[in-house]
Amino acid sequence: MSFRRWVSAFPAYGFLQGFAREFLGNIVACGPVPQHIAFIMDGNRRFAQNNGLELGEGHVAGFESLSNILEILYNLGVYAVTVYAFSIENFNRPEHEIESLFNIIRSKLLLISEKDAIPHRYGVSVRFIGNRELIPEDIIVLIENLEDATKDMTRGILNIAFPYTSRDDMAQAIRNIVSDAETKDLDPTAIDEPLYERTMYTGQSPPLDIMVRTSGETRLSDYMIWQSCDNCSVEFIPTLWPDINSWDAFKIIFKWSYKMYKQK
Repeated sequence: MSFRRWVSAFPAYGFLQGFAREFLGNIVACGPVPQHIAFIMDGNRRFAQNNGLELGEGHVAGFESLSNILEILYNLGVYAVTVYAFSIENFNRPEHEIESLFNIIRSKLLLISEKDAIPHRYGVSVRFIGNRELIPEDIIVLIENLEDATKDMTRGILNIAFPYTSRDDMAQAIRNIVSDAETKDLDPTAIDEPLYERTMYTGQSPPLDIMVRTSGETRLSDYMIWQSCDNCSVEFIPTLWPDINSWDAFKIIFKWSYKMYKQK
């Protein structure tokens, strides 16, 4: 058991954490709040190994952490959150591991489709970004049902990158622009960076403010490379994703807010 989870087992911890979260949340909300944060949710496998758990249990713990972080961010006023749920490169993993991940994804899709789940409670539109041709048809049906059920929600956006790589994102944007140029009389002189950005999977989301990778790794792993180039703060933190908590979130946002304050 990690130190954080050991501490959280004490009865008074929940009360103190709730009080501190509300206090710090009020402070953070007074300053500039990032409108778009992206996460590379790394560390589920290592968390499972460190705690003597099955790999699937590590991924379940990671989903619980995601739910907690989303609540914190949407309460603070963050508008868009994008999470790296599954890389196209993950298809190179053993077949049994891929199927285990897909089974977890199936169950969690049903869970977040419920009326008391985060999308409905916070009025968040859920959008899956990535190459759907690579995933099973039954999962595509679940995805489309969730997107349809939340399409009219306007208080926030949750982009779930599944399955995704930046290279695939850039390639599909180019293909769509070429197609429009051929079929919709798109003037080549109108092809510029703003058009390219609008054609990417995240084209309907605000510009990316913060990119966070957990677990201590210091690479972006082919995730939102284009989006993280312009005025985006990149944070690499040592915490494993299932161990991430409100303190980590507040610290990251405080740091970003202070940076914005100094730039004024």
